[in-house]
Amino acid sequence: MQRIGIIGGSGLYEIDGIDIIDELDIDTPFGKPSDKLTLATVSGQEVVFLPRHGKTHSIPPHKINYRANIYAMKLANVSQIISISAVGSLREDIAPGDFVIVDQFIDRTRERASTFFDGPVVAHVSMANPTCQTLRQSLIQACQKEGITTHESGTYIVMQGPQFSTRAESELYRSWGMDVIGMTNMPEAKLAKEAEICYATVAMCTDYDCWHAHEDNVSVASVIEVMQSNVSQAKVMLLTLLKALTTQDCTCHHTLEQSIFADLKAQDDASLRPIYALVKRFL
Repeated sequence: MQRIGIIGGSGLYEIDGIDIIDELDIDTPFGKPSDKLTLATVSGQEVVFLPRHGKTHSIPPHKINYRANIYAMKLANVSQIISISAVGSLREDIAPGDFVIVDQFIDRTRERASTFFDGPVVAHVSMANPTCQTLRQSLIQACQKEGITTHESGTYIVMQGPQFSTRAESELYRSWGMDVIGMTNMPEAKLAKEAEICYATVAMCTDYDCWHAHEDNVSVASVIEVMQSNVSQAKVMLLTLLKALTTQDCTCHHTLEQSIFADLKAQDDASLRPIYALVKRFL
């Protein structure tokens, strides 16, 4: 059975109202994921949940093992990933407490392992549409059904962190037309694309970064206060989504068909072993 994956960001470490089956302690060729994966069911649908920062929020954004997280999801037979992420707003009309169903990313991270294909097998996947449009529409509908103020599209600029922006940086990103800012969805989205897993983000706005003249500069205390309300809304929305969401074939599941620049059958075991879960259907 194909499963639905949920990667929870800051503040979302578990989901209430679901039936937990097991905890999956998975090893990957890229090391351990952030924590054990929780396997659960909602209305007969199997769900795999992973806290991105670990259950005790002990892993900062730049130290998350993104490759292990996504590869573990692949090994757990996940076909769709819903990313729940706390972000800052770079627009007046995206207020703290609002949700944004992101459709684009700008990657400003550095020194993060961002591909499974480090050679000798090389792949160049298209990132023109980094999120799954079908999954995005399902998320929009679930948010609207729960009465959450939701922006149906937006560009998420991913900064390195763990520090927040300078005011000059914040104003620069606003001049670029960015909508929200966070620290974690890259290279996560890139790796999900390489793993042929549908990926969509619910960006939960907690603050106005530091650009807003009439709001306090972003701080951990201010973020946590809004985050608690956001997480409560996210949990209700996810239960609504999961009761209606089905697993089905999608173009996201065929990304590698035109992307691999190698004769896989000519590769030795050492070359294929780290990426076997991604390419086995081609062998």
